[in-house]
Amino acid sequence: MAVYEKKYVWSILLRLFHWTFAPSIFTLIVTGLYIHWPWTNTWLEGSHQFTMATMRWIHFIAGMLFTCAVIARLYLWFFGNKYERVWDFLPITGRNIKNLFSTLLYYAYLTDHHEERLGHNALAGTAYFFTILLAIVQFLTGLYLLYPEGSIFTSIGATLFGTQQVARFIHYILNWYFAWFALVHIYIVVWNDVKHPEGLISSIFDGFKFVKKEQ
Repeated sequence: MAVYEKKYVWSILLRLFHWTFAPSIFTLIVTGLYIHWPWTNTWLEGSHQFTMATMRWIHFIAGMLFTCAVIARLYLWFFGNKYERVWDFLPITGRNIKNLFSTLLYYAYLTDHHEERLGHNALAGTAYFFTILLAIVQFLTGLYLLYPEGSIFTSIGATLFGTQQVARFIHYILNWYFAWFALVHIYIVVWNDVKHPEGLISSIFDGFKFVKKEQ
């Protein structure tokens, strides 16, 4: 019978990042789609409600939390523990490149081999890496749209994206990316937790994973 031991993997800051990033994404998707196409009585003349203003305010607050979470994750890329730093999971070493392809084959049910990793496997880490980069683009376009005139975000936005219409289009497309990312992420996390006893889901609450003890 296999014996497992607990290993501390995710710091409190990583877990705070996750539980700020995840609900902010959900909130931004819902409010963002509403702002794009308001489906309530917002357009009714004389309505006592001002739903669009409420949605925009919630979107703004969630966007600030989203931005803070991304900054925290960027910090952990370089100053987190050994499992949280970017070079632990990016496919920039032979070991990580091998892990990337073996994980792809494993998720595609083409092999039964799977290298156990306490931190992120190379496939997940690479996906998270590019998601954070896209998150930077998302909050920069958002700040450009929020502060269109006379601010540092105007200069940055105009330099990077050109017109606000281009920035708005990028912002809208990325909204759908994060929606699909969330769905795929939840599916893979649950799938992994069912197939492996490492405690993937519980680790994002208490920071601990389980690894098979050497006999």
